[in-house]
Amino acid sequence: MESAGTLDVPALFLFRCRLKNVTKAISPEALQAHDVSVVFSGLRALDHVSLYVNPGEILGLIGPNGSGKTTLINALTGQVHLAGGRVVAGTEDLTGCPPRVIARSGIARSFQIVRLFNAMTVAENVETAALAQGENRRQAKERAQGLLAEYSLSGQAGEIAGNLNYGDKRRVEIARALAARPRYLLLDEPAAGMNESESGDLLKLLAALPQKHDLGLLIIDHDMSLIMRLCHRVHVLSSGRTIASGEVEAVRNDPAVIEAYLGSSPEELS
Repeated sequence: MESAGTLDVPALFLFRCRLKNVTKAISPEALQAHDVSVVFSGLRALDHVSLYVNPGEILGLIGPNGSGKTTLINALTGQVHLAGGRVVAGTEDLTGCPPRVIARSGIARSFQIVRLFNAMTVAENVETAALAQGENRRQAKERAQGLLAEYSLSGQAGEIAGNLNYGDKRRVEIARALAARPRYLLLDEPAAGMNESESGDLLKLLAALPQKHDLGLLIIDHDMSLIMRLCHRVHVLSSGRTIASGEVEAVRNDPAVIEAYLGSSPEELS
């Protein structure tokens, strides 16, 4: 193979882009948290955290329990008050905006505990998200049909969402989030409660999202195998602060990250 040192600039760029983990510059369209702090009853849940997700990128957000991961997603989506810092998406400053405004700006999320409209059908759950973004009923129905087919849920379109098994509920939740045509999708522990086979299927589904739906993806999960295989970069929180951020291999072997995971060896974080 020709060495990188002998490649011209365009060829060198293409060579680097074929590597598994390429550190990218911050895009002008990135979703960003700038020095975000959140305080609950005097407790600093987030302490000057800065993070970015580029379009087309998958960013893993990890850390021990109580490190502030879900709080950061809540901050990005307007569901907690910021004690300091800013949230921006491209040129749009979303700091202090309510969740409905942030959702309409193109930022969608899931929750640790699945939150479907349990008394509605699967199709109605997905259609509702499209309607909320201003599509008419015909457009919303077509959007829902396409997403349900994509996630092998067409056969359950008429079922009551509350009657589904856990894995199917997770897939409906993702389909509903995508119905809003987000620029950024934030997933909070989508693999929680899944077995190894289900987690593997989820990995394939998530890996295709950025290119297929033209979005940036931020994912929290405790399944380190899924995170390390799926993500382009990883951001690590501990006690509300950033302790590491960067390419997967570098973060996995960072001493501060290993210590935060109670002495886990690098192999246990793979």
